[in-house]
Amino acid sequence: MDIRDNYFVLFGLAIGFPLDNAALAGRYRELQRQYHPDRFAHHPEEQQKAVQWSAQLNTAFETLNSPVKRASYLLELAAHPISLNTSIADTDFLMSQLELREQMDEANSVEQLVGLRLEVEEWLQSLAREFVLDYNDEDWSEAQDTVRKMHFMANFLADIRQHEDKLEDEDYYDED
Repeated sequence: MDIRDNYFVLFGLAIGFPLDNAALAGRYRELQRQYHPDRFAHHPEEQQKAVQWSAQLNTAFETLNSPVKRASYLLELAAHPISLNTSIADTDFLMSQLELREQMDEANSVEQLVGLRLEVEEWLQSLAREFVLDYNDEDWSEAQDTVRKMHFMANFLADIRQHEDKLEDEDYYDED
């Protein structure tokens, strides 16, 4: 089987958004041990294949381990891939994002950012639940839109974490 055929099958998981993370991690470790390039040190050709396979295995694991990437992958498997270049048409969502971004920009303490981060994490969980409904109903247009929002929120969450790190560094150096 080619690793790119289906990541869920590779890891012995049911195809769908809900995922047994412990089973995924366990199977990943098992496959990494089995195909680790060091096991083929005396066979350069086999070692090269193992390096490639290991890289693809890492990609498969990262895809399924991330809810946002997993949702995108499920749409790809269903022959309804998303384009992240397509704009989000939901003006209420976009206005909310502007307000959240202002809150982040105005935050001057880690505590303020922690509260904002928790709010965004909850929002992401809500979008994940919405995706499951859209996906199960085979409402591909809505599922694609929901995944775009998930990507948007995941990127915003990364921005918040980066801002938190910056404020923590500033606090650390101010203490010296």
